Amino acid sequence: MNSSARIVLGLVIIVAVVAGVFAFLQAPQTAHGPTESPAGNVSPITIGFIAPLTGDGAALGQNEKVAVELAVSEVNMAGGIGGRPLNVIYEDGQCTGKVASNAANKLINVDNVPVILGGLCSGETMSFAAAAEQAKRVVLSPCSSAPAITDAGDYIFRDYPSDLFQGAFGAKYVYEQLGKRKAAIVYVKSDYGVGLDKVFREEFTNLGGTIVADEGYDQAARDLRTQLTKVKASNPDIVYFVGYTEGSTVGLKQAADLNLGVSMFGADGWGDPKLWTDVGVAGEGAMYTTVSAPLSDDFKAKMKEKTGSEEVLTCSPGAYDGIKILAQVMSKVGTDPTAIKDELYKVEYIGGVSAARVAFDENGDPAEASFAVKVVKDGKAVIR
Repeated sequence: MNSSARIVLGLVIIVAVVAGVFAFLQAPQTAHGPTESPAGNVSPITIGFIAPLTGDGAALGQNEKVAVELAVSEVNMAGGIGGRPLNVIYEDGQCTGKVASNAANKLINVDNVPVILGGLCSGETMSFAAAAEQAKRVVLSPCSSAPAITDAGDYIFRDYPSDLFQGAFGAKYVYEQLGKRKAAIVYVKSDYGVGLDKVFREEFTNLGGTIVADEGYDQAARDLRTQLTKVKASNPDIVYFVGYTEGSTVGLKQAADLNLGVSMFGADGWGDPKLWTDVGVAGEGAMYTTVSAPLSDDFKAKMKEKTGSEEVLTCSPGAYDGIKILAQVMSKVGTDPTAIKDELYKVEYIGGVSAARVAFDENGDPAEASFAVKVVKDGKAVIR
C-alpha cells in the first residue's frame, strides 16, 4: 500500500469513529434509571401542566401554577433530577374539555412529554385521559375529583381524593352535624358536578334524608333562575350547590334575589376567594367542603411571598406535592413513562403539604382522604 492510500484509509477510519460517537450521543435515550443516561447529561427533563389559567376557575389555576413553580425551583436548587433540571410547559385548559384535550394533544404529540400534571377541573382531565393512556403517558392530577377518573386508565393518577369521599362526607355532615332532612341539589353538568350529585344524593338518602329537587345546569349557563325557582317550590331545608366560580356567582346572587331563605352548602369548587368577593352579602353563611391539608407555615409563607395573599387555594397543595412526588420517582427510575407509572404505584411520599402521607391504591387514587367544612364570614371562607 503506497503512502497516499495509507493517508486515505486513515482519514476514513477517523471519520467513521467520529460519526459513531456522534450517533451514540444523538440517539434517543429510554432511561429506566439515571445510570442509563449518557454521562454528564444535563439536558432538562420536561413535563406538561394543564389547568385553567383563564376563564372559569382561573384563580385556582393561577395559584396552582405558582405552587408548581415553587416546587420546581426547589427541586432544581437541590440539584434537579439526577443532575438534570426540571422544566414545565404550562398550558391553559380553561376548565373545558375541548381546550384541555387540544392542550394535551400538543404536550403528547409535539412536546413529547412523559408526564402531564393536570388537569385541574375533572372535565379537563377526563377529556385527555384516554389519549394519554393510549400514548402511555403518565397523568397526575392535583385536583380532579370526579369518581370516573378512578377507572380512567393504568397511567392515570391523582393525589386529590375522589368525590366518592367528598360527596359522602358532605351528605353525612349535612344530615348529622347540621340536622337537615330535606335537601335540594343544584349541580353543574360536568364530570365533577354529575359525580358529586350522584354520591351526595345516594348517601343522603341512605342516611334517612329526602332529596326534594335535583336540578342540573350547563357550565356555560349564566342564568339559574329556572332551576332555583323549582328548588324554592320544593321547600328544602338546605341546598347542596355544586359549581365552579362563574356559575356559582350567578346562582348565589339569584338565590338571594329569589329569597330562598335556606342554607347553601357547596363543594370544593367554591374554594376560589373571587367567588365570595363577587357575590358579597349573598354569600354570607354559605358553607362548603374542602380537603383538610396539613399546610406548613413554611409553605404558606413561600406562597404568600409569591402571591401576596395569606390564602393557599384548594388545588395548590396537591400540585406542589405532585411535583415533589414526580421528582422523587424520576430520580429513581428515569423518564420512561412506563417506569414512572410502575413506580408511582409503589411510592410513599411523607411530609407533604396536601396530606401527611401520599400513596396510591390500585386505581391510582389516594389511599387516604380527610375533609373539613368552611363557612363564609365577612366575605372570607374560614374553617367552621
